[in-house]
Amino acid sequence: MTVDAHHHVWDLSVRDQDWITGPELQPLRRDFGMSDLEPEARAAGVDRTVLVQTVTVAGETPEFLALARESELVAGVVGWTDLTRPDVAEELARLRELPGGGYLKGIRHQVQGESDPRWLLRPDVRRGLAAVAAAGLVYDLVVLPHQLSACAAAAADHPGLTFVLDHAGKPPIARGALEPWAASVRALAALPNTVCKLSGLVTEADPADWTVEDLRPYADTVLDAFGPARLMFGSDWPVCTLAATYGQVVDATRELLSGLDGEETEAVLSGTATRVYGV
Repeated sequence: MTVDAHHHVWDLSVRDQDWITGPELQPLRRDFGMSDLEPEARAAGVDRTVLVQTVTVAGETPEFLALARESELVAGVVGWTDLTRPDVAEELARLRELPGGGYLKGIRHQVQGESDPRWLLRPDVRRGLAAVAAAGLVYDLVVLPHQLSACAAAAADHPGLTFVLDHAGKPPIARGALEPWAASVRALAALPNTVCKLSGLVTEADPADWTVEDLRPYADTVLDAFGPARLMFGSDWPVCTLAATYGQVVDATRELLSGLDGEETEAVLSGTATRVYGV
C-alpha cells in the first residue's frame, strides 16, 4: 500500500485561496477537486491519502471531514482551528462530533506566515498545543527554516504531542544551500515525538529545471536525521503541479528511496503515515 500523507483540494467558488498571489502561482488559481486527484493517484499506485488544510478559515475543516466521508481515497484530514481561542479544547471536541469527525487526525496552522519566529512558544499557542495533544491528534508544522528552532523548543515542551514537519521544513534547494537548515532539522529530529514529510521538495527546487539529484542531498538529510520509521511520503498536490505531475513526484520519491531496503521503503511510503495518522 502507498499513502500520500499530504495533499490539498479547493473550490474557488466556495472561498478564495488568498495565498495564491503573484504570476508564479497563477497556474494554481483554479479549482482542484478529488475528481482531479483520484485518477492520478490511482495511476501512480496510491491507495490512501491525507487531506491537509489550506486556509485559516474555520469552515474549511467541516467541509473536508464531509468530503472524507464521501471519498474512497481520503483516509484522514489535517484541519485548522484557532489554537489561541480560550475554548480550543471544546472546539476540537465539536469537530470530532461532526459528520466525518472520525477522519480528523491532526491540526495545522500557517506558522510560516507568522511574523514572530517564536509564535509556537507563545503561552496561548502552547495551551492550544496541549489541547491538541489531549484530543489525541497530531500537529503539522508548515514552517520556514528560520522557524525550526522554535519547532524543536515546542516539541520539547510537549513530549506527548507528535509534531509532523511538512515539506522537510522547506529547505533552500534552489540555492543549493544545506546549512543552517540541515543543522536545524537534525536538532528537531533528535526529539522522539517528531516526524517529517518527504514532500514539497520539487517546488523548493527550480520548478522549471529540477532533477532528482538536486533533491537528493535534502532527502538524504531527513532520511538520516529521522530514519525511515519517522519519514512519510507526501505529494503536496496540487502545489506540486507548479513543477511536476503527480506521477513525476511519486517516481522521484521512489528514486530517492532506492537505496533503502523493502521494509524501510514501506515505512516511508505507507507505514509511518498509517501509524502517525491512524489511517
